[in-house]
Amino acid sequence: MKKIVSTKSLTKIFGRKNNLVTCLDNINLDVLEGEFLGVMGPSGAGKTTLLNILATIDSQSSGDVIINDVNISTMSEDELCMFRRKNLGFVFQDYNLLDTLTVKENILLPLAVARMDIDILESKVANVSNKLNITNILDKYPLEISGGQKQRVATARALISNPSLILADEPTGALDSKSATDLLEILKNLTSKDQATILMVTHDAFAASFCSRVVFIKDGKIFTEIIKGNSSRKDFYKKILDVLSALGGVSIDTI
Repeated sequence: MKKIVSTKSLTKIFGRKNNLVTCLDNINLDVLEGEFLGVMGPSGAGKTTLLNILATIDSQSSGDVIINDVNISTMSEDELCMFRRKNLGFVFQDYNLLDTLTVKENILLPLAVARMDIDILESKVANVSNKLNITNILDKYPLEISGGQKQRVATARALISNPSLILADEPTGALDSKSATDLLEILKNLTSKDQATILMVTHDAFAASFCSRVVFIKDGKIFTEIIKGNSSRKDFYKKILDVLSALGGVSIDTI
């Protein structure tokens, strides 16, 4: 199966001279096409730094980052901007929707600079909104829909350009339990049915239990990983809690 992400000896160091802090220490990580990968660890472990580097928002101190067969480590800012637009989709905890645009217009934002025929755009919106179950709210504004619907709109916006990799940063953090479960089921189905590739940073064991694999980071290093395989989600959840307990960061959410 194709590797969508591959990091090689990825290291990130902050500070200067005698005041250096290693945030990521020699991270070697592969993410396969169609995988729903969770990244967990205590606060300050390096999860967000890893996400930011993969998102091309930050740069590593050393090592390589290869996404969709392209080594982004050698790219200029202009090249990174173009690469980000074509290859990456983002889902954040705070939705980041524009209140002055309709749901449909928010979804189409990543394609705003693309010169596409209107029929193609309409087809793309119809396809992605159907997958996210938001067809009936396309003409509404963000202030008129629920938090769960907003996050599904944000997910649709991430998917509209058919990115190689979707990066999700605590996507369920602001949602109630039902909305969170609905979103996680959708994300899981996107990977299993549509071969979307998702990397999700989360502190929540319940959210992570929807993933196909979970990598745990401690002190900037990969501590361990567990694979769901044929396990039930309930059993996988318990395994996640066991590792979090060893790390000292147990989620109290129930399954």
